[in-house]
Parts: sequence; structure tokens; C-alpha cells
Amino acid sequence: MNAPLATPALKASRPRIAIVGAGPGGLASAMLLAAQGAQVTIFEKDKVVGGRTRTLSTPEGFRFDLGPTFFLYPRVIAEIFSSVGARLEDEAKLIRVDPLYRLFFENAASLDATADPVRMEAEIAKLCPEDAKGFRRFIAENRAKLEVFRPVLEKPFGSIFRFLHPEVLKSLPLLRPHSTVDKDLARHFSHPLVRLAFSFQTKYLGMSPFRCPSLFTILSFLEYEHGIWHIEGGCGSISDAMARVAQRLGAEIRFEAPVEHIAFEGRKASGLTVGGVHHAADAVIVNADFAHSMPYLVPEALRPRWKDAKIETARYSCSTFMLYLGIEGSYPALAHHTVMLSEGYQRNIRQLETGILPDQPSLYLHNPSILDPTMAPPGHSALYLLVPVPNLRDAKAQGLDWKTEAPRFRRLVLDRLAKLGLADLESRIRYERMVTPLEWRDEYAVGHGATFNLSHDLAQMLCFRPQNRFVGTEGVYLVGGGTHPGSGLPVIYEGARITTRLLAEDLGLRPGPAVPSMGGLAPALEPAR
Repeated sequence: MNAPLATPALKASRPRIAIVGAGPGGLASAMLLAAQGAQVTIFEKDKVVGGRTRTLSTPEGFRFDLGPTFFLYPRVIAEIFSSVGARLEDEAKLIRVDPLYRLFFENAASLDATADPVRMEAEIAKLCPEDAKGFRRFIAENRAKLEVFRPVLEKPFGSIFRFLHPEVLKSLPLLRPHSTVDKDLARHFSHPLVRLAFSFQTKYLGMSPFRCPSLFTILSFLEYEHGIWHIEGGCGSISDAMARVAQRLGAEIRFEAPVEHIAFEGRKASGLTVGGVHHAADAVIVNADFAHSMPYLVPEALRPRWKDAKIETARYSCSTFMLYLGIEGSYPALAHHTVMLSEGYQRNIRQLETGILPDQPSLYLHNPSILDPTMAPPGHSALYLLVPVPNLRDAKAQGLDWKTEAPRFRRLVLDRLAKLGLADLESRIRYERMVTPLEWRDEYAVGHGATFNLSHDLAQMLCFRPQNRFVGTEGVYLVGGGTHPGSGLPVIYEGARITTRLLAEDLGLRPGPAVPSMGGLAPALEPAR
């Protein structure tokens, strides 16, 4: 697709949109708005696109996802590509993963999760034969739950009065807002480890299944219904593809261009200041981390719902301790995704919530090289290790200092990998990088190092979350995990559609092109039944 031709006169008549940050939400917004004829410029502080959804490449030839490794529910991003006249399958290669992941319940059992219902029932029966009968009931109920709640997730939620809308009221009986994920799962599964197999996914939101609202049983449902995908070259390849398409549509991406603040004329955004230079704009989209960026981007007087004190005292997700390891040799018996859940999982959760560094941490290990040889040089593997840890604000209350704690914690988590059969791992390390909550805050501009953003409890969802059309201003819009509808790649992509629809309405942009067929990708996205 060629970039649209723009004479000086035509270009002058097109609305100017400035986007702060080239994360997934900013890139999706750039694609959608450029396709509608807007002049779009993304200002990105780093040298690459993707934000936390980027690929780290080393001189030795190892590739690692920085953040997300599970690619879920690709239908939303496929529809975004289609809506701008592109095809996702032409821009990135998606590989469906089976088994979805291997779960290790420490000192108890293991389970290979699969979207095949017959095999999955057999896996559940290894833990509790009676619970196997609950699997298809769980899937059917959550299919209905997603169907009834999807209209809520696909629209802005700017007022408490939206709760009175018929589509919201209709969803309440299935959503059971008074319940938690664990309690809701108890209606289907009696065994605590089976419930844990369907509830640990709340960690994608940085939350406990014993506190997370029952709505989020849809997280595990999406894995079983629509699969987990690997993106060849890492999830950063999707970000690269989005950037390419946005640029073909005429969007500009300026790298190493950190935004100092948004300029206002009264309440109306008039542009951005970058390197002391003003860049005029008719609207601004903020794709930077909310807690980190809002205090300096927008004057406090224009943030009536999100004053500095509220941002500081809001509830945030946990953080993560990361090791990116280039390994000589391979581990073919290790699954693509492995989750080890601590024997003291509930105690582990309580430690995270109170700012205590877990002494018996759960962990997640990504071994993409068995499926994707582009992730490591021949004869080597790229391993990604993630351990949930307290965010910096909660850890500070306990006196946790990562500068002194990191080496000891690294030793602890490497020793725990022996339980997965990796006792010889350290002698095979040829490349290593560590990221602690300090690096998330200082290198990647993540507020409090809370890698999953604002918590998703009921008091910080829907109209109680920062809104897509930012309240208190004119012409400032939000995308990303810190705004409605929330965190996670498919949800962030959906949030970009909400935000760009609002902006297009406000500026009178023409509708985008008709949505073409998704072609060969559509059958692959159908649920596994």
C-alpha cells in the first residue's frame, strides 16, 4: 500500500494528531487515524517502537520479548489491520501454541493446558475426576459472559450513569460483580488446584484471584476458546508491523523525542513541547504510562478527577523481576510456556500485596526457541524468566532495596528452576540481562514499576478508570493499559478503537475505509470447539 498523496493545501486542511508514545495503543491509534486522513505524528522517547511490547535483540543473536509473550485473541488486531486496508497475516506470522502452557503445582502435580476439550478434561481428571465435568460448563458460561459484556468493553464508559444502560444491566447476572474469580470458579471446580489452573491468569492484570472481580474468568476462557499464539520473532514483531502500516498510511514516527509537556490554551490542548520546541496539534493522544506521565504532561488544575495525590495513592498492580537468558544448547522437553505456582501460593499473594519480596516465589518461563528458531543462534536458546514481585511503592513501605536485594533474589529464582529440570542452567548462560522494578521505573518509565498498570478492582474500572477522552481537558485522549477498558494487548487494541472513534467524532474525521475480508487468517481465529 502506498502512502496517500498530500498536496500542501490538502495537508493543511487535515487535522494534526500528536501521539505521545509508540506503544501498542499509540500504534493502533496512528493506523486508524492516518487511514481516516489525519496528519499523525508519534513522539517516542526511545529508539524503537512497542513500549513494553518490543523485542530485545543482542549482538550474539538472541531475541527476547521485553514484556508480553502470550498473544491472545488476535481477532481485534486483525480487524484493525483489515479496517485500514492491510492484512495481519501479510505483516506478521502467527503460530498457534499447543499445549497452551504447562502448569507445575509445586510439590503436587503438573497439567498441560490445551484448547482440545477432550484432552483438557483428561488433564483436569488427573487432579480431580469430578471437576473434569465442569470444564465445558465453564467454557459455555464464559462464552455467554464475554458475548454479553463485549458491548461494554467496546464503548466508552464516561459516566456512572452508563451503569443504567440496558446492555450493562443485562450483563450483571452473568458478571456477578459481588464475587471474585476464585469464588466464581468454585461453582464449576471443587479442587483448589483446578481453580488455580483457571485463575492464575489474573496475574496478567497484576492481581490476586482471591480479590480480582469475577468478570476476569474470561481471561482463561479466551485462552481455551481462541488459543495462545506465538509471533515469529517475538511479540515486538506485531509492534513493528503496526509501525510499518501506520507509516505507509502517512503517519510519522519521531524517535528519541521525549515529550516534556502538553501545551494548552485554556483547557484546550494546542500541541506538545519536545526539546523545548512547540509542535502544534489539534488533538493529543497520550500512550505513556498513566502514573508516570500525567503529573508532568497535564497541569494538575486540568485533572479534576486525577490530582497528584490521587495518582500517588491509587492502587497499582504488582511489578516483575525479569531475567533474559541466552543459553547454550536447548531444552526440548520444556514447554513453550511454563508456569510454576508456588506451594504456598496464597501466602505468596499476601506477600506481594503487602510489599514483601516472596521467599518461595511463583514464576513463569518462556522457551520460544523450540518453536521459533529466529529467537536464538543455532544450537542455543533464548529463555525469559518472569517473577511477580511487589511494586516499588508497596516495597518501599517494607524497606526493600533492589540495589542490594537483586543478586540474592536472582540466586533464589535460578535455584527454583531446578524444580523444572534446569539444574544445569547457570553453567550454560552465554548472555544475561536483569530487569527489576527499578529498571521498569527508570529505563521504561513505568510508574512505581507496576508493570500491569493501575489495578483492575471494581473501584478502578469502567467510569472509575481514567477515561479515553480525558476529563478536565479538551483535545486530550488516552490509550493504553491505564485507561478504559484496561490492560492486556487485545484490551489495549480495543481501547485504541474507542479512543480514535471519540477523537474522530470530535474533529469530524471521515469514516475509515470499508473493512475487507480477513482472508486466510479468519479460519485460524475461529474458536477451538
